[in-house]
Amino acid sequence: MDKKGIQRDFQGRWITTERFCGLRPVNVFHRQLDKTDIPSTAPQNSHILFRKRFEAEGGRPAWIYISADDYYKLYVNGRFVCQGPAPGYPFHYYYNKADITDYIREGSNLIAVHTYYQGLVNRVWVSGDDRHGLILDVEQGGEIILSSDESFRCTVHTGFQALETAGYETQFLERYTSGSPQEGFEKPSYDDSCWETAKLRRNVDYVLYEQPTRMLAFEEIEPALTWDERGVTADFGAVYVGYLQARARGARGERIEILSAQELEEDGGPRWRMRCNCEYREEWQLSGGEDTLNQFDYKSFRYVRLNVPAGCTVENVCLLSRHYPFALQAAPGFQDEELLPVWNLCVNSLRYGVQEVIQDCMEREKGNYLGDGCYTALAHYALTGDASVLKKLLDDSFRSSFINRGLMTCAACSFMQEIAEFPLMVCHMLVRYYELSGDRAYLEECYDALCGVLDFYREQYARDDGLLCNLDKWCVVEWPAAYRGGYAACVEEGKVCTELHNVINAHYIGALQCMNRIAAITGRERYCDETSVAEAFCGVFYDAGKKLFRDKEGDDHISLIANVFPFMYGLFPEEGTEEAILGLIEEKGFTSVMLFGAYPILEGLRRLGRKELLYRYLKDEGAWKRMLREGATTTFEGWGKDAKWNTSLFHLTLSYAVLFLMEEQEG
Repeated sequence: MDKKGIQRDFQGRWITTERFCGLRPVNVFHRQLDKTDIPSTAPQNSHILFRKRFEAEGGRPAWIYISADDYYKLYVNGRFVCQGPAPGYPFHYYYNKADITDYIREGSNLIAVHTYYQGLVNRVWVSGDDRHGLILDVEQGGEIILSSDESFRCTVHTGFQALETAGYETQFLERYTSGSPQEGFEKPSYDDSCWETAKLRRNVDYVLYEQPTRMLAFEEIEPALTWDERGVTADFGAVYVGYLQARARGARGERIEILSAQELEEDGGPRWRMRCNCEYREEWQLSGGEDTLNQFDYKSFRYVRLNVPAGCTVENVCLLSRHYPFALQAAPGFQDEELLPVWNLCVNSLRYGVQEVIQDCMEREKGNYLGDGCYTALAHYALTGDASVLKKLLDDSFRSSFINRGLMTCAACSFMQEIAEFPLMVCHMLVRYYELSGDRAYLEECYDALCGVLDFYREQYARDDGLLCNLDKWCVVEWPAAYRGGYAACVEEGKVCTELHNVINAHYIGALQCMNRIAAITGRERYCDETSVAEAFCGVFYDAGKKLFRDKEGDDHISLIANVFPFMYGLFPEEGTEEAILGLIEEKGFTSVMLFGAYPILEGLRRLGRKELLYRYLKDEGAWKRMLREGATTTFEGWGKDAKWNTSLFHLTLSYAVLFLMEEQEG
C-alpha cells in the first residue's frame, strides 16, 4: 500500500531554518513493548515563517503544490488559502494541491507560510523526530513560476509561547502576544528585510504523494454573549472543533485569560478543567493598540470565558469551526420520531467531528485510531458517499506494517501502541463497506495487505488448534474496564497475555470469515478453512448447559462481552444459542457494554433481521438518549458524562448508530 497515489517530484527543495537544516531524522518507530529512548534535540513548539515575492499573471489559472512537516497555514497576498497536510509517514508523505487563481494578481505577488514543528511524541503527527521543513511549487500556464529554495526568507514567530500541554501530550496551550515583530507577516506591506534566508534541509527522506482526501472546510459560528464586570462568556450553542477569534484593545502588556470548555460548572462558569483531562486555559497579551487574536492549534469547545482586565475592551468574538467537507447523502430509514434526535446527534457529530483524519476524541488524543476509526469511517461513508477518508485510514494503517506486520493502533503518528483486536476489525469493516458501496476494486487493493495481517496473527500467536494465545499486543476487550463485566482473563496493557481467552479469538474467527467472504467477492480461493478454528473455539469456550460462551480456557465465568462477538459472527454451535445470548443481553442490559461491545449486538440483530429489537436498543434510555438528556450536541465517549474517568464529550465512535438507522443501501 506504500506506493499508492499520485506521486510528485517537486522542483522546489525542502527548506527550513539554520537550527533544523542539519538535523538527522530521529527514528520514533518501534514495537510497543520495545522500550526506546527517542533522542530528539530540536526545539519544540517551533512556529517558523516563510515569505517570498514572485511575479505572476493575473486571471490565468494558477495552482500551488505544497507540504510541510509537521503542518502549515498558507497565505497569498495576505489572504488565507488553506492548511495541511494530513499526517503521513515520511516514506508516504502528503502534499496538497490548491487552486490559487483567485488569489493571484498581475505583477508582484507574495506567498507567506506559517509552518509548525510540535516536537511531541503523540497521536497527532509523526513528530518528535527532528524533521521540519517546507516545500512548494507554484504553477501557472503549465510552467513552474515559483519553487521553494534558499531565496525564501524565514524567521521564528515569537508571538507564540507555550504554556502547558493538554491531553496526552497532544498540544501546547498558547499564549499569543499581539504586537510581536512577526505579526502581520502574511501581508504584502510587511517588511521582512531583517529575516534570515532559508536553508536547504539536509538528510531529506520524504516521498511525496498527493493527499487523497479533501482539505478542511471552515465555518464562522456566532455566540450568545453574557457580559459582567470581569469580562464575557460566549456560548456557541454546540460543541465544535476550531479556533477562537476576537478583537481587543487595552494597555500594552495586559493579558486576557481565555478559558475554553465543553460544558458549564454549576455556578455557570466554564468547566475548563475538562472531564477529558484537558485544562483549556490560555492567554492573550495585548499590544496597546487594536489587536486580533491568532490561535494556531485547535481545540474542542462550546463555551469560552474571557477574563478581561479593567480598561480593556473585547469585541467580534467568534468561533472558526474546522471540519472535513460534509454533504449528507443518506436519509433515516425509520418512522419512529423518538429516534430522530439520536440520528441528528450522530449526523452532527460526523459533520463537525471528522477532521483531516478520522479521530476518536477531539481533544485529549486527536488520534487516528484504527479500531474506533473502523466504525466511524464506515458511518461517515454511509452518510456522505465519500470513501476517501475511510480509505486513507486503512491505507495509512496498512503502511504501519513496516513497524509490525500486525499493524499499529494509531496510523501516521509517533505514538507506538498496539491493540490486538483493531487490525482484525478491518475485515468486517471492508465487508460492510462493500455491502454499502459495491466497491469490489478496493477490496482487491486491500487483499494482500489483509493477508499479511492475518498471516502475522497465525504465525505469531496461533496454537495447534488455530486459536490465538500469548499475544504481545494489548487486548482491550471493552473500554473502560468497568464495562467488561468481570471478564476473567487478565488483559493489561504493556504485558504479554499468556491466557487463552474468548474475545480476541472471536474477533479472529470473525476476521477469517470476512476474509473468506472478501476472497469470494474478488474471485479468489478461500483464504483458509475457518470452520476448524470455530470448532476449537466452541470446544474451549462454549458451555453447552448454559448455551453461552465462557471468558477463558479453564474458567467457568461468563460475561456479556464474551458473548457479543460470537453473536455478531453467528458462532452458534447448536439451536438455542442465539436466544440464550439474547437472554443474557436482556439480563445484563444493553448498556452494560459500551464502545466495542454495543456495536456487535446491533450488527448481530441487523444480520438476523431483528429490527424491532434493534430499534429498542437504539432507544435505550441509558444509551444515546442518556447523552441527549445530559445536554449532548455531539456523541460522548460513553453512555454518559460519568461513564469513565476521562470522558470526552466529542468522541466519534458511538456515532455508528447511524449505520443501523439509515435506509438500506446495500450495493
